[in-house]
Amino acid sequence: MKHRPLKARNFRSAGEDAAKTKPPSLYDGPGSAYHLAFTDIDFLLQEELRPVRVQLELMKPEMVQARLGIESTIVLFGSARIKPPEVAQELLAAARKSGDALAIRRAESAVAMSQHYVEARRFAAMVTTGTRHLATPIHVVTGGGPGIMEAGNRGAFESGGKSIGLNIVLPHEQQPNPYITPELCFQFHYFALRKMHFLMRAVALACFPGGFGTLDELFEVLTLIQTGKSRARPILLFGAAFWKRLIDFDLLIETGMIAPDDVHLFKFVETAEEGWAALKGAYGFEGIASAPTEAAGEL
Repeated sequence: MKHRPLKARNFRSAGEDAAKTKPPSLYDGPGSAYHLAFTDIDFLLQEELRPVRVQLELMKPEMVQARLGIESTIVLFGSARIKPPEVAQELLAAARKSGDALAIRRAESAVAMSQHYVEARRFAAMVTTGTRHLATPIHVVTGGGPGIMEAGNRGAFESGGKSIGLNIVLPHEQQPNPYITPELCFQFHYFALRKMHFLMRAVALACFPGGFGTLDELFEVLTLIQTGKSRARPILLFGAAFWKRLIDFDLLIETGMIAPDDVHLFKFVETAEEGWAALKGAYGFEGIASAPTEAAGEL
């Protein structure tokens, strides 16, 4: 006698209905309302459904990472325009061949900035290999694009670890770099949801030179920590010369725009080794498994 399974589903799943339901030919044309609501793209993209789309962008990466056991991350921010050293050298050679003085200066700057690609790649590798033994390894997460983002995912990939990419749809198409773990490569429409996911599991942030997007991400994190909306965590600014020229922190203190102690919210580092040492000094890699994250609280 064949027994019935005790824990069988009581109802057909939405996936089963979605796979099997085919509209009758009369109602399968453009504008038909017959499609199941959760398979009807035209319906889901209506203006009134924005709250549902926001919720989906919050839930999808959260559910996937939870299922794959991703609990602790370190975020690498930085410019998409920083080239790998070999690419920067090729651009410099081409510029010198052309004899264009402006192109040569720009290419020389690109070569100098490419060192940050090297350090981001090395730092990501150190984090990946150095925390692999922990109950909750630290996974690298980036914006998923080229430049510093690619360097971060590349360092993790070359070390045999998983890494996360939070890509976003932009007017100028941005493809995810090829080093992201495929099941952890996400695409966003809403910047706010993307930035929330950067922080939900982050135990630290490493910020390399960048432009408007990098500054936006950095200052949002600093504001959340300064105001107590987010727990304090290490913020590593790679390349002190760049950051001190870009942002006059002394002026902010002198004019009372920030408190003197606010400059202790971040730490300048130059190399991957310095960044790794700062991370180890902050945590000692003890207690990370039980450290609270915004995934379990408010953000």
